[in-house]
Amino acid sequence: MASGQTTPIFSNEAAFTNYLRLMARYERLMEISQQLNSTLDLGTLLSKIIRAAVELTETETASIMLLEPTSGELRFMASTQMSRGAMEAIIVPKEGSIAGWVAQTGVPMLVEDVQNHPLFYNGVDETVAFTTRNMLAVPMVAHNRVIGVVQAINKSEGIAWTDDDMNTLSALAAQAAIAVENARLFQQSDFISEMVHELRNPLVALKASTALLLRPDLPDQRRTGIIQTMQGEIERLSRLTTDFLDLARLESGRTRLESSVYRVRPLVDECVDIVRLQAAERSINFLVETDDNLELFSDRNKVKQVLLNLLTNAIKYNKDKGHIYITTAVLNHVGDSDQFARISVRDTGHGISDENKQHMFEKFYRSADHSSFTTGTGLGLVIAKRIVEAHGGEMGFDSALNVGTTFYFTLPVAEQNNGKG
Repeated sequence: MASGQTTPIFSNEAAFTNYLRLMARYERLMEISQQLNSTLDLGTLLSKIIRAAVELTETETASIMLLEPTSGELRFMASTQMSRGAMEAIIVPKEGSIAGWVAQTGVPMLVEDVQNHPLFYNGVDETVAFTTRNMLAVPMVAHNRVIGVVQAINKSEGIAWTDDDMNTLSALAAQAAIAVENARLFQQSDFISEMVHELRNPLVALKASTALLLRPDLPDQRRTGIIQTMQGEIERLSRLTTDFLDLARLESGRTRLESSVYRVRPLVDECVDIVRLQAAERSINFLVETDDNLELFSDRNKVKQVLLNLLTNAIKYNKDKGHIYITTAVLNHVGDSDQFARISVRDTGHGISDENKQHMFEKFYRSADHSSFTTGTGLGLVIAKRIVEAHGGEMGFDSALNVGTTFYFTLPVAEQNNGKG
């Protein structure tokens, strides 16, 4: 070698370009890992993971399946290509699927030709009208046990799978598994703390009531009043425990939707009939304007729970001789593959102040605007919102003081789901 010459680090420009690309990828992976560790909301966390998987592996789509703690079923929890309703409809078999094999063995699998692979489960492709060409599936391992699987699907045209793809996705899955476990623990401990706090008040009231009942000089009229108070507190405890269980199942993903096709008008009429007597006591009238032929694809019983919560609130917070309007409309968003319907419940009541609007979907929140004339567990709206979001929909509201409030939510229209699942 001539004097003054240096040995080149890279033999050609392609190798140098590949090196820079890998360094950028690993730097991005570190940034994403920091973001995951700072996120404690499970839904937000899962969304970040699948977006990161698509970005880092340069693929068309990605998904996350988690093993249910109780049943051991492998369920979709996040996907860049599927609606929430579609994910709920699919149970991935642990035997006879690539993801199932990865979940059971804890070993990554790269399949270049998925359609001809003996373990390929085509139920997902049939459900969402998608064609899977190739796939990289890696296990999510936390505390030496597999909790789920991350899949990156369909490498971008002209780009080949590499060992670095497997290493990168495996590193992301490892970080994701720890982050998911942390989010679950945080939700569980936070929820338990809130639950104990809310249970304390009725229990204290019951304890005080029993102490008073033991007094031999207590007048009969006072004794009757205390017993009625105890009955009210027992009913409150019953409502609280029911709501606790509903919300815990929804937030943990243990609640499964039993979606079917049904007409929305009969459901609305059914819910109105249930609360009509309650409304009549204050001379509140219902006006229903819905498309008689509109069909939804969702869990009818869960949607009934949402509607009853909104109608009950509309009665509670309305003015005497007020009105409640229930309307529906089909939304057409350009570029969306799924079509949604919007259901609205509007009252002519007291409305919500700007100060209280930002807290309406917080657990155990009870509006100070109306504390003088109504009570509740403070979980009804939170549960309703979680149910709607589990279907891939959204819930929101508009309100003006002394004018009224409109709560609305969206659900998938049946035509987009017929024949799927």
